[in-house]
Amino acid sequence: MVATSDKDQITELQRFSAAQARIELDQKNISSEELVKACLDRIELREKDLNAWTFIDPDLAISQARKLDNELKRSEIHGIPIGIKDIYDTCDMPTAYGTSFMKNHKPSRDSNWVSILRSAGAVLIGKTKTTEFANAFPTTTRNPHNLSRSPGASSSGSAAAVADFMVPLAIGSQTGGSIIRPAAYCGVYGYKPSIEGLPKGNVRHAKPSIDTPGIFSRSIKDISVLRSVSMNDSSRVSTISKINSLRLGLCRTEHWDHAMPETKEIIKETTEILSKHGISLQNIQLPDELSEAMEEFSVIVTLEDARAISKDCAEQFERLNPWSQRVLKEANEFSSNRYQNAKKLAERARDKINHIFENIDFIITPATRGEAPLDIESVEPSYFNSVWTLMHLPCISLPAFTGPNGMPLGLQIVGPVNDDSRLLTAAKAIENVINNHNYPT
Repeated sequence: MVATSDKDQITELQRFSAAQARIELDQKNISSEELVKACLDRIELREKDLNAWTFIDPDLAISQARKLDNELKRSEIHGIPIGIKDIYDTCDMPTAYGTSFMKNHKPSRDSNWVSILRSAGAVLIGKTKTTEFANAFPTTTRNPHNLSRSPGASSSGSAAAVADFMVPLAIGSQTGGSIIRPAAYCGVYGYKPSIEGLPKGNVRHAKPSIDTPGIFSRSIKDISVLRSVSMNDSSRVSTISKINSLRLGLCRTEHWDHAMPETKEIIKETTEILSKHGISLQNIQLPDELSEAMEEFSVIVTLEDARAISKDCAEQFERLNPWSQRVLKEANEFSSNRYQNAKKLAERARDKINHIFENIDFIITPATRGEAPLDIESVEPSYFNSVWTLMHLPCISLPAFTGPNGMPLGLQIVGPVNDDSRLLTAAKAIENVINNHNYPT
């Protein structure tokens, strides 16, 4: 677990959510420079244990903050420090894409989302550690709740940095479960939007038909604010007047047998809590078309991954990790016809799953198999995540429960495509019901 002495050293500034920091900044009670320095102090204290960052330049971060302190507020994230996953290009910081052989690569321009964040006045405090090309292979990042456990992949550093109060917000990406799983393991909020729910573009090794940007935070409100600014969308989390008006579907998925006892228990507990509050719950069976599409999921991932990384890996094969090597080898085994058929199966499945939401509003489903594995060298399969990624549906993981070993457990909520704002509103309402039940006032 995080050492007691380290917990005691978390300052008020470091504990601020982005929304809390916004209030203090607007009232001139703090400056962005003070907030950034507090984050840098936490990073200096804990980075040797967590290894959550690939690049930190304190002078660069502080200079950004000082400049922003002397400007009119550009947006609600003006002066707020944000961690950037090391797959997103940054024109003033190296971008290594999780590799060892590109560690000195300096892009000439920002990825689209990074450019939007910079223009909105965010302080890009540094680059968070990711797996090589954001693939399913572990990094050396550790879970802040227990250094011997996995933080999840591939957005390992972003999840760990937010969980350890190094930064209030961080961005990541998901191909299978790379937002939801690290968020659940590290006990923070993880939001994977609809496929077009956050800015894309100029991400060098993206798998275009699957990869989705995402957000890590310590509150749903912070996710809503960052999403709103990123998409120039004024919609925010609102209040559901009648919680019992929600129609929820419980989906255990075909991988339920892989779930650990603690995951089965929190799903049972969630259904009992929500039912007591009059919320309609019905068991959901996914259409057969989804199983057929998921059987070919690896075809899409492998071919798009190989196409994205092959140029940079042409002379680096021996330096690649085993996952990346396998991708380049297996890509030759899949024909173009099989790839196109896999995409058609996915499209057919998306049409079928859209019909499910005619009778329910949202889906409750596991976020992970169980607590973070007691093995930082492993990467758990994304049993309960990749189906939603392939379906292009928005998801959020709530840090609502604790497992038998004191580790965080997430609850995943899935919504209809392009209904992201309403998903965040429903997630907040569901979280309030669970919290009021577990911690009555």
